[in-house]
Amino acid sequence: MSTNTSVASPLRLMDSQLSLPSLTRTIALSERFKSKEILPLKPDIIWKIETGVVRSMTWNEEGKVITLGFWGEGDIVGKPLSQMNPYQLECLTPVEVSQIGPHLYLQQALLGQAWKSEKFLSIIHQLSVTDRFLSLLEWLSAEFGHPLGNNQGTLINLRMTHQDFADTIGSSRVTITRLLSNFEQAGIIERFCSGHQHKLSNLCHLLCRQSLIFKG
Repeated sequence: MSTNTSVASPLRLMDSQLSLPSLTRTIALSERFKSKEILPLKPDIIWKIETGVVRSMTWNEEGKVITLGFWGEGDIVGKPLSQMNPYQLECLTPVEVSQIGPHLYLQQALLGQAWKSEKFLSIIHQLSVTDRFLSLLEWLSAEFGHPLGNNQGTLINLRMTHQDFADTIGSSRVTITRLLSNFEQAGIIERFCSGHQHKLSNLCHLLCRQSLIFKG
């Protein structure tokens, strides 16, 4: 499957709209959350993500987690934008957010949600689980990755387990583990944990904690 991470995301264009002076004056003081913490949900508040990556999720009657989407810098999330119940926002990295009233950004928020949700749905509905997972890694790399120098690839520094990936694309943990090994053997990705940080540059050293470098 061909990959192309050089195409600018429409959400990057959306962020320029959300940064207009007439809008940024209404942003409240920012709040910080640690990786794996849950963003508080309030019926009258939308979170604007200043830095970091958040996963929106729900779960079915059997308790199986269902990933709804991934959101990063410039994206807007919150209970007013979702009718899912239960609904949860999990930080995949350290996150900084600002509180804004829903009436201020509703049009932009809905448009941004629609664009990103459409792309996410196109990924998870591919027939081949290999294509689904590779497309997910490509998308995560394009949206939330940190490009490395000398064409070494893009660092995906999200705290996601094999089970998290499996829940996201409707697969099993065993299959994800096998596919990661296959991708690594094929040179599509590299995996690093704390025991291998000496291989990385200073930038990667700070970011790395069981991370992937996507080379697609």
